Amino acid sequence: MTMKSLVTGGAGFIGSNLVDLLIKKKHKVIVLDNFSTGRKSNLKGHSKANLKIINTDISKKNNIDKYFSGVDYVFHLAGLADIVPSIENPKKYFESNVLGTLNIIRASHRKKIKKFIYAASASCYGFPKRFPTKEESPIKPMYPYALTKVQGEELVMHWNKVYNFPAISLRFFNCYGPRSRTTGAYGAVFGVFLAQKFANKPLTVVGNGKQTRDFIHVRDLVSAIYKAASSKKKGVIYNLAGGKEVQVNKIAKLIGGKTVKIPKRPGEPDRSLGDISKIKRDLNWKPKIKIEDGVKELLTKIDTFKDAPVWTPKKIKEATKIWFKLLKKIR
Repeated sequence: MTMKSLVTGGAGFIGSNLVDLLIKKKHKVIVLDNFSTGRKSNLKGHSKANLKIINTDISKKNNIDKYFSGVDYVFHLAGLADIVPSIENPKKYFESNVLGTLNIIRASHRKKIKKFIYAASASCYGFPKRFPTKEESPIKPMYPYALTKVQGEELVMHWNKVYNFPAISLRFFNCYGPRSRTTGAYGAVFGVFLAQKFANKPLTVVGNGKQTRDFIHVRDLVSAIYKAASSKKKGVIYNLAGGKEVQVNKIAKLIGGKTVKIPKRPGEPDRSLGDISKIKRDLNWKPKIKIEDGVKELLTKIDTFKDAPVWTPKKIKEATKIWFKLLKKIR
């Protein structure tokens, strides 16, 4: 029997890669996206028979129930990201990441879907004191974006407990890969570096570059999402990470070219390392793509970053003035 899945934020970086996998697995897919950051070009190549794209804002009181009819799996990836914009406009983030999540939960519950997967964020841990960081670690969101992602997760887990809602929450660490987001001075390091590399500009390394991140390739990430949906587990929270620390300096070296140092930004952790023993054990999953191979693949597709904004130290300094003003007391 053909499965039917619905992906919110399906035109985005992770969402579109998940759509690719679902269609490969013979699912019929519905995408809900308002295209604030997602791109229709991310979904090209799929037939209308397999993919239906709906332009809608899930935070609004639209009648979205009709899109959930006959749906087996719901993957809720839609939401606003970034630190400083969330501080500047917390209401907008609450509406998108909390009210939007509630709207999707209610529609999913009413239509009795088989499994609900929520895209949570490792930003919930704030500045962890223990590494690798376990799911049971203290939750300390440091800014509105992180807070709203925590509140969304709490909604999901509450509905699981009270209404037996078949949900799993996955706390994403640093995802990279094809279609990486490239917009914003606060954007992911890969989008910034690859756009600079394509433009033959120095890579802007924050601080001394010794800070670490736990990177996971998007294909590893979506394979874990799929395994979670296919499993019998519910009411469970998992870290979803590569399980290894990688210095930003190493990423710069793998990409290659000149580098330039820019001031360390407040409100950013020095380390990131997720404990993935739980998801490996429960779902028989593990990441397969090494960071060296993932970067090598991105370099073969570097022309896809030709239209991305190129950030110079001067532009970053101007764009992040408010970052230093607002986050200097956070730790």
